[in-house]
Amino acid sequence: MATVAVKNIRGEAVGNIELDDNIFGIKVNQHAVHMAVVQYLANQRQGTKSTKTRAEVRGGGAKPWRQKGTGRARQGSTRSPQWTGGGVVFAPKPRDFSMKLNKKMKRLALKSVLTDKVKNEKLIVLDSLELPEIKTKSMTGICEKLSLGKALFVTDGISDKNVILSARNIPSIKTAGVNTINVYDILNYDSLVITKGAIEKMQEVYA
Repeated sequence: MATVAVKNIRGEAVGNIELDDNIFGIKVNQHAVHMAVVQYLANQRQGTKSTKTRAEVRGGGAKPWRQKGTGRARQGSTRSPQWTGGGVVFAPKPRDFSMKLNKKMKRLALKSVLTDKVKNEKLIVLDSLELPEIKTKSMTGICEKLSLGKALFVTDGISDKNVILSARNIPSIKTAGVNTINVYDILNYDSLVITKGAIEKMQEVYA
């Protein structure tokens, strides 16, 4: 089992924690990670764009000019795609972009990115993360103490409202609960800061 130092919000080491190899020490599966990212991005798409085809554009019922004798190309409607104001060829229509991924592959992808963070020493474990009041400056101070750039904070979901509200105005910081983390966010942020309570919860669920 890998052992990681546990720090407090001042950046001081206060102990160690052993990480379960079934979650933080597996063989990284790049295909599973790729599929998880593709699924996440596909599920973010609204699929509401809609453009009119030539059949749906208003007007264009009369033939612009007679078929022969004008010297110009024959035309049947002013709403054909080549006309200004005409319809769109193969117009995009509302559709569902969402895709499914089975639970085993989702878990494999999550474990793979968590393992990668541990291997690259980008995982920081905090003994606790609680703020007495909603204050962006307090959250910025924690980031400075921990020497963080772009970071994802994962909490156990208990009494973390002040943390979430304090971090929401910091562009380089995102917060998530242990039950809402996803592969895309873990990859998208340089550092993963996770509380000891969240680690214990995660090991109960995914081990």
